[in-house]
Amino acid sequence: MIKNYLKIAWRNLIKNKASSFINVGGLAVGMTVAMLIGLWIWDELSFDKYHQNYDRVAMVMQNEVFNGNINTGTPIPLPLDAELRKSYGSNFKHLALSSWTNSHILNVDDKKVSYKGNFMGAEAPEIFSLRMLRGSRGALKDRSSILISQSVAKALFGNADPMNKVIRLDNKDGFKVSGVYEDLPDNTTLHDMAFIGPWEYYITSPGNERSPTDWGDNSLFMYVQLADHADIAKVSAQIKNMKLDKLEREDKKFNPQLFLQSMSKWHLYAEFKDGVNTGGAIQYVWLFGIIGIFVLLLACINFMNLSTARSEKRAKEVGIRKAVGSLRGQLIKQFFSESFLIAGLAFILSLLLLWLALPWFNDVAGKQIAILWNSLFFWIAGMGFTLFTGIIAGLYPALYLSSFNPVKVLKGTFKAGRFAAIPRKVLVVTQFTVSVILIIGTIIVFKQIQFAKNRPVGYSRDGLLAIEVTNEDLHKHFDALRTDLLQSGAVTEIAESSSSTTGVNNHRGDVSWKGKDPSMTSFFGNINVTTNYGKTVGWQFTDGRDFSSQSVADSTAIILNQAAVKYMGLKNPVGEMVQVGKWNMTVIGVVKDMVMESPYEPVKQTIFRIGRGTLDDILIKINPKISTHEALGKIEAVCKMYSPSVPFSYRFADDEYARKFATEERIGKLASSFAMLAIFISCLGLFGMTSFVAEQRVKEIGVRKVLGASVFGLWRLMSRDFVLLVIIALFIATPVAYYFMHSWLQHYTYRAELSWWVFALTGAGAITITLLTISYQSIKAALANPVKSLRSE
Repeated sequence: MIKNYLKIAWRNLIKNKASSFINVGGLAVGMTVAMLIGLWIWDELSFDKYHQNYDRVAMVMQNEVFNGNINTGTPIPLPLDAELRKSYGSNFKHLALSSWTNSHILNVDDKKVSYKGNFMGAEAPEIFSLRMLRGSRGALKDRSSILISQSVAKALFGNADPMNKVIRLDNKDGFKVSGVYEDLPDNTTLHDMAFIGPWEYYITSPGNERSPTDWGDNSLFMYVQLADHADIAKVSAQIKNMKLDKLEREDKKFNPQLFLQSMSKWHLYAEFKDGVNTGGAIQYVWLFGIIGIFVLLLACINFMNLSTARSEKRAKEVGIRKAVGSLRGQLIKQFFSESFLIAGLAFILSLLLLWLALPWFNDVAGKQIAILWNSLFFWIAGMGFTLFTGIIAGLYPALYLSSFNPVKVLKGTFKAGRFAAIPRKVLVVTQFTVSVILIIGTIIVFKQIQFAKNRPVGYSRDGLLAIEVTNEDLHKHFDALRTDLLQSGAVTEIAESSSSTTGVNNHRGDVSWKGKDPSMTSFFGNINVTTNYGKTVGWQFTDGRDFSSQSVADSTAIILNQAAVKYMGLKNPVGEMVQVGKWNMTVIGVVKDMVMESPYEPVKQTIFRIGRGTLDDILIKINPKISTHEALGKIEAVCKMYSPSVPFSYRFADDEYARKFATEERIGKLASSFAMLAIFISCLGLFGMTSFVAEQRVKEIGVRKVLGASVFGLWRLMSRDFVLLVIIALFIATPVAYYFMHSWLQHYTYRAELSWWVFALTGAGAITITLLTISYQSIKAALANPVKSLRSE
């Protein structure tokens, strides 16, 4: 019987080639979109699950109060490690401190490579359950050992055994390779950690020393693995006030509150506002999950529409089947077999489309997703997915077509009725409502991105590049380096800074000024620079002057940005005395706010002062009169003179700034692609419906032509109903899209307005696309010879 059902279903497909193509093609596109989104969601939800102890690993974080606002951060003080082990050691299986992830030069003999890595406590490999290819996880107990990833081992040693070989780090000390671990996958937080150095070496190396009793120095990270019996919420509550209890009275006003952030929340729940976890990337998981469901639903709607639209043509088939004894259940099975056959063919086609689209999708999504061909789960999910799609697509047609009265059908008195088209119209409205919402959302996402991109940044990014200082060579010879670079003609200015122009690496709360409220807790960005910093980045003064290499007094001078002046409430800032830590500093100038962090948020109050401490970046302004390629060659040659052992590496400021829009641009590109596919699927169904309606009204059109109707009049007659449906969809979609996009924009302090033209443009576009879609069949029907249309035989 099943074989017979499938044979009839196949014959119906072959008989109605146009509608079959629309059904199979539309379903295939919808299923491809749903599977792409499904693979993306799977990748997001499996983030960090590579680690065996995923549900027991956490990071120690803290909330601190600054001027009434609660800031959440990951850096913690050094003494916390010893205190946790002493007071709450039974709650933890492993604890490990960690440095920031930074780039370092690794070299073996004459071979040099640059990779990012961390210095971590000896228990870190156990916490992250590194899969060791050689050596053991306990190797970091030796301060002269290093663990390297498989990629680093391949780059430095080729196919040779790297064990016990010596690697020099930043052309300084040598470390013995005591283990090689499998590269961490892209969907892990620490995926770019190519090596792990010993913590004992790091904490005692020059420039990295920390006081074991200084609870106010937040500059390290801590990872923990909870004991099997421990509950993360209870342990968080226990350690909450540990830091607060250890601080001096003056620092207690920051009211630090410690807590544990589970690894399961590092990626999808990384956003905090006023100390409360407000979500993060999980919102995009929900967003694309809903989009995937709706796009697939649009394809299913096409099947329902075309199947019910052709109900009258299949009415006699149903009547005869019932007259000769077919039960309704058998008819339902017959129609479901057609639905499953179409879904099956669509699934096969969607696998091909998925294979073709995945490279593009990975490029746009910034992922390394692969089709799980060898996974039994993938095929079971695929079959279940196909079955589910077949049921959704065939449910209404099967129930509707099997309900026809055989007596009326065979008498010729069966009519679908004036209300029979209502379900089809509702489905068309649903299709275009979803499509219009997606298009409006896409336009607003890109409008927000462009709005932020056009924001004045307060400095010039053109031709500005940064060289990260990975060893002391360039820093020690900076004056000679600057002279040689200027003489080469490749650059117009050069300076050093403790931060790049697209980030603030250091903050401080020990800033005081005249008129400051004693109870106020301040929070300032702190950037150390050399005297030519302003000329290099092209900052813009609103008051006062720049630093001068000729002025000895500028060693105790500071420059504020506008946000700092407003924050401090200074009416005439130039000449004011400001205490920064233990130094009394004089304000000599005010510059326009430089957008150095998020382009969507207000600029933070920032202090610039002549270099104290580490200067991490060398900033270079390329001479615009020569080509960038030529300039880079000259810059590299000069840098090699002073640091021959370090590979020349640089970052352009405009590229770094562009990366700040990466997430929103990625979401916008994906959403726009899915919106276009949604419109395509909707128009595909609309084309099929128009074709059917034109076929159904062929005699009416013939009579109208004989009576003098024009082609334009007939086209308008055929198009009116469909355009009306799209207009109804616009009236539904507009307030829905406004509500959701208005809520989305609230996540950004610096945001675009919801302009009326976005909705008007989308509406006009939707109507235009509708007219173009239905015009072919409408005009074709209007131009048909009425003699052929009205001939009965």
